[in-house]
Amino acid sequence: MELRIGVIGMGAIGREHGKRLMEKITGCTVTAVADINVEGAAKFAEQYGAKVYQEGEDLINDSNVDAVVVTSWDEAHAKYVLASIAAGKYVFCEKPLATKIEECEAILEAEEKFGKRIVQVGFMRRYDPDYVALKEIIKSGKIGQPMMVHACHRNMTHASNMTSEMSIKNSGIHEIDVLRWLLDDDYVEGQVILPRQSRISAEEGLQDPQIMMLRTTEGIAIDVEISQSSGYGYDIQCEVVGDLGTARLPDPSSVVTRTDCSCAFGVMPGWETRFIDAYNIEFQKWVNEVKADCITGPSSWDGYVACVTAHTLGEARVEGGVKPIITKECPEFYK
Repeated sequence: MELRIGVIGMGAIGREHGKRLMEKITGCTVTAVADINVEGAAKFAEQYGAKVYQEGEDLINDSNVDAVVVTSWDEAHAKYVLASIAAGKYVFCEKPLATKIEECEAILEAEEKFGKRIVQVGFMRRYDPDYVALKEIIKSGKIGQPMMVHACHRNMTHASNMTSEMSIKNSGIHEIDVLRWLLDDDYVEGQVILPRQSRISAEEGLQDPQIMMLRTTEGIAIDVEISQSSGYGYDIQCEVVGDLGTARLPDPSSVVTRTDCSCAFGVMPGWETRFIDAYNIEFQKWVNEVKADCITGPSSWDGYVACVTAHTLGEARVEGGVKPIITKECPEFYK
């Protein structure tokens, strides 16, 4: 029996995920879509035979929807996740889980009260084959104990609504989650350094680039460059330095050309192509696990920790200095 899925939010990523669920992922079908822009949602619905709603809550309460995918604007994530929990339906929420710490805490409380995990957060990098291979090398002990991590997240361009705050809460949050998962370690403090700023971003009132500095409970020092206007492509890098060696995330496979006394290979243009395998693996596993009534992907707790960390780094960017990253004690429910 196919899992009947409703997608809330039919912007760029909503359309991508809806198409993926219909054309790439087995064992499911999209039966309903919702967006305040009904006309935009109707185009997808007409192509795939889905029902259209203007309000996400109406989609959640549709008896022909078994599970919900939330890809709406960030500020609406929490209310749709909470409504899905109240309806007893599995919900996949794109990052961030919520934009406010209090909203994340409300989700934790509601899910724990419900009695089982039904929320998964869309931290897709955990499913990227290259990150998975990097984690295995770290776990094997081949490079010894990790001491430092150097990483960068460079976008070629950015959306017109990008802000200095969103640079961490919307882009950098991927590194915040995946590095915590990669190292199997939690953060204790962080700060943000602003190097010489991009002339392009400065004209738009955007602080860019930013460097997130984090330290873990084991003392691992992390630096992550977040750039919204690299101008040359979408570039994700990560190197883990151990006391016996180093391990680096590989560049995506690309044909190397040698012409005119030069050597070159392509750089990905955006997240849609760089992490296409990760998204496909992520959603196929989620569909399979929802049908088996047991999900194991990034949890509400992971979403909460990422939110607290991003919020703390945001304060550090404005106020300066090193800030302690303080979370509540992890409930047994999420261990």
